[in-house]
Amino acid sequence: MHYSKTAFRNGTEPTIVTNIPYFMDVIGQRMDFSDYDLQKLNRLYNCSSSLSFMDTCSFELENICGMIQSPDDNSDWQHLSHVPAGPNTDHTNMGECEDSGYFMHFNTSAVAGGSTAILESRILYPKRGFQCLQFYFYNSGSESDQLYVWVREYSDAHPNGTLRLIEEIKGSPVNYWQLHHVSLNVTSKFRVVFQGARGTGLSNGGLSIDDINLSETQCPHHVWHIRNFTDLLNTSPAGTEGKIYSPPFYSSKGYAFQVGLYVNGTNDNPFNLAIYLHLISGANDDQLQWPCPWQQVTMILLDQHADIRQRMSNQRSVTTDPLELSDSSPNYFWDRPDKVGSTASFPNGTTFMRGPGRGTNAFLTHQRLTSRDFIKEGGVYILLTTEDVSHLVSAQPSVSPTTTANTSAVSTVRPTSIATTTTRPTATTRPTATTKPTITTRPTDRPTATKTPITTSLVTLTEEPETDTPEACLDNPCENDGVCIIVDRKAVCRCPAGNNWWYMGEKCERKGTTQENTIIAVSSTITVFVVMLIVTVTTVVCLKKKYSKGEGKQKEKVESLTLEEVSIFPF
Repeated sequence: MHYSKTAFRNGTEPTIVTNIPYFMDVIGQRMDFSDYDLQKLNRLYNCSSSLSFMDTCSFELENICGMIQSPDDNSDWQHLSHVPAGPNTDHTNMGECEDSGYFMHFNTSAVAGGSTAILESRILYPKRGFQCLQFYFYNSGSESDQLYVWVREYSDAHPNGTLRLIEEIKGSPVNYWQLHHVSLNVTSKFRVVFQGARGTGLSNGGLSIDDINLSETQCPHHVWHIRNFTDLLNTSPAGTEGKIYSPPFYSSKGYAFQVGLYVNGTNDNPFNLAIYLHLISGANDDQLQWPCPWQQVTMILLDQHADIRQRMSNQRSVTTDPLELSDSSPNYFWDRPDKVGSTASFPNGTTFMRGPGRGTNAFLTHQRLTSRDFIKEGGVYILLTTEDVSHLVSAQPSVSPTTTANTSAVSTVRPTSIATTTTRPTATTRPTATTKPTITTRPTDRPTATKTPITTSLVTLTEEPETDTPEACLDNPCENDGVCIIVDRKAVCRCPAGNNWWYMGEKCERKGTTQENTIIAVSSTITVFVVMLIVTVTTVVCLKKKYSKGEGKQKEKVESLTLEEVSIFPF
């Protein structure tokens, strides 16, 4: 939690110099907490357990993390460090540590078709009701070999547990470890069950699993695996020529997008990974609201450490603001890609429209990239999560952007072009559409890493006209360039403000400045000081008089007593 050595730099020299030179390149890291950070935080807040962590296993020990071989199968998983047909190494250490590096392997080449091997985790006790299972999988057997992920749930009615199938994993054999995420929704104590099944085809090896992590978190929606990343890092130039794009993905609302990655940085900031989010034309564009409202995409470069608790992944989030204007045109930045974007093409030659990108040119330095386990087997993983965050800003009144609705089979309502280049939408730029589409069905198909956009189920829209609400302020009552908008069917002024000035009042008729506030603050301070001084002086004077009178009375009393003594005891 510190600025980097080049923060606020206006030249070539560093702006922050540490007393210990080693820490020059340590300060300013924005990755996840380190293992040492977590230890300090746990001690500071007296935390003895984790809210989200449940289990991790890299199979380095012979007890295989308390997992058991099920008696309900006819074969077993083996604890190995390499297999002739692959994998040659485990995923934890990648063969770099001698006499270590193990994984679990089901040899499908040595058993008959239909044979199974079942491996069950220890009993786990959930707290939150949702979990994400993450593990690496290697298939060197047959395309017909399959891995099933089950959960065995225990209850009072079923003390021996009942099995529920969660995921079926199959595919052609590959010569590398593949990352998989499986979402669980378990509320009672349970076990995770891995079942390997021998298919009918010719098998040269088998199925392997390694680096299992289970946490009570949400799984990422999409995974971008860049396998040849090391080669790209060594050969790609800086700038746009070295930029690569992800496959197309879809958000839960149906918006299509891509992620662009500058492997060797931009021209003005080389030796850094730069990452940007782009909306692209998709199958649902005619049924969606434009400009794209409040979709937050989180991009995570995964630290592939075997233990999820010791990972320092790096992430950035981009949120689509429907009122954000483009820097180079009067259009909305997150409008339809076929309106504000440019023509692009997939590797297979399919053309589409790609909108402008928003992100950061300082995502992660190459030095930090190689300091952790971001790169394994020459590849990296970028995890993508999309979320609709409109509920966080629903209480804030804003100028409603144009919506696109499927009103007939041949016509659609397109966004109205903006006629001004001001940085603040005004009443004259308010779109004139008066219908608000209500999404009643959302796409349910999860896209995979293909080279063409994936068609999801269409979104059904219901039009609800707002006949009683005025479209905009007919006569702008706001002064001093204030913007008039409609809130609860009433005209409300939004007043402009600068760094050290602002307008206020119902019609923005009064101006306030920092200087005025400073004068008021100083005047108030002086007034309070004078009042306190007067009170102090008055108090001192009163006390002095009081003590003076007291001393006089005491003196008279003493003299009186002396005279009495003289009269009683005359000499």
